Amino acid sequence: MLADLRKIAGLAWPVLIGQLAIIAFGVIDTAMVGRYSAVDLAALGLGSSIYVSVYIGLTGILTALQPITAQLYGARRYEEIGEEVRQALWLTLALTVIGFLILFFPGHLLQLARVPDALHERTVSYLRILAFGLPAGLAFRVYGSISNAVGKPRLVMILQVGALLLKVPLNTWFIFGGFGVPALGGPGCALASSLINWALALLGMTLLTRVDVFTPFAIFKRFCWPVWRRQAAQLRLGIPMGLSYLIEVTSYTFMALFIARFGTTTLAGHQIAGNIGAVLYMTPLAIGIASSTLVAQALGAHRPEAARTLSRHGIMMAVAIACCYGVIVLALRPYVIAGYTPNPQVAAAAMPLVLIVVCYHFFDALQITTAFVLRAYKVAVVPTAIYAVALWGVGLGGGYLLGFNVSGTIPSWLTGARGFWVANTASLAIAGIGLLLYWRVISRRHVRAARKLSADASV
Repeated sequence: MLADLRKIAGLAWPVLIGQLAIIAFGVIDTAMVGRYSAVDLAALGLGSSIYVSVYIGLTGILTALQPITAQLYGARRYEEIGEEVRQALWLTLALTVIGFLILFFPGHLLQLARVPDALHERTVSYLRILAFGLPAGLAFRVYGSISNAVGKPRLVMILQVGALLLKVPLNTWFIFGGFGVPALGGPGCALASSLINWALALLGMTLLTRVDVFTPFAIFKRFCWPVWRRQAAQLRLGIPMGLSYLIEVTSYTFMALFIARFGTTTLAGHQIAGNIGAVLYMTPLAIGIASSTLVAQALGAHRPEAARTLSRHGIMMAVAIACCYGVIVLALRPYVIAGYTPNPQVAAAAMPLVLIVVCYHFFDALQITTAFVLRAYKVAVVPTAIYAVALWGVGLGGGYLLGFNVSGTIPSWLTGARGFWVANTASLAIAGIGLLLYWRVISRRHVRAARKLSADASV
């Protein structure tokens, strides 16, 4: 067990640092814009929720490259990896068109939130700037997927940490203005992020041609047109994965849209709680990515029992750390919120929500780690169905019933933003348990199939 935990930790810590660097973008944006104006902070919360939904949904499709590449790497079929990457880049181009149109014309989504005109204008400006950075963000995801698949997450981490070093000065310049640039407020964050995304994409594509570990794949040695057979294989896995990401994120996005109806102060408090939850989420996400890489490589090398053991240890590791994080957040809750905002009304709105985040994070850790392990087995359809029922049905539907007190019988402490967060926590519990039970079925099936094959070969 300790050997597995060391392997997982060895891959997880660079992923964690890199992901924390990226999530720090959101934390920095929230903290800096919160000191610019409450309206811009609310627009940032709304706009970032929409952007993340689009970005995560599209990159979820591209993330199918990781288990595909990891299994090929475990089987030492290097030339096929290069072909899969080239096909993933064609997918990136197609997905860019879809995402750009959604972000540049977000009016129908904002109508759902019934936001004031001032908030509407700032949110549209924020999203339209991010639309121009989306192609670079998707291209960098391809680079990140292949780097993680071959067990080299440090190559991603270095670039992400470098990007973080640029974020604060660029944010300061664009949000508050200076050197001939007017104060842009919330949209200034989007401009800084878009410029950084393009720098990351260009560096990532360059490294794919220069770093020794990628040389056997010959990714850019030749040009190729889209190959439908390979495109279809990536889409069969990628579309359910993208949908599961989309379901997970849109359950939060629509929660923000509905919470916007309770006013700017409540929405700002929700943004703080969501930011804290997102920071905590990075650790189980890193463990899930690391576990998925090792499990996929083991499956590619025809070692299903090792894959099952690695899966179990990864899930246990993520859940144990989530419990520790919960205790820390519970003890430091007032100080953490004070770091986000000096506004006492916003802090009061965030306080009960952050308390719910403690329970929310435990089940979040369980579901995301198990989901990544299942993706290593190239299983995505059933997990997507579990997500849809739990997160959209119980989480979003239940949150609407509680938050707006549709029945008229909900106690006041369970209405408003708190009702949405409680329902979302329950939905993650259902998703996590459902995914765990399904993983047990899938992993046992692979072990039995391998044993049967070995027995037949020995006859």
